[in-house]
Amino acid sequence: MPLDPSTLSRLARALATTQPDEIACDECFARMDAFADLLLSGKPAEELLPKIHAHLQRCPDCKEEFESLLAMLRATG
Repeated sequence: MPLDPSTLSRLARALATTQPDEIACDECFARMDAFADLLLSGKPAEELLPKIHAHLQRCPDCKEEFESLLAMLRATG
């Protein structure tokens, strides 16, 4: 099945930015709440959990999930 140009571009960008020590979605999802807690408390989440931060920058699915989590946490507290 042929891929549209935007999908090919996204895949090429993902391949070009892949790091040898990056984490998978399941690990990111498991630690997403800790990243959100750090961020909401004003701590340097990017420095304390750099692999989570990097994954969220590269993975649109996890980023969407994280943004939903963050919105829920902000609304409740």
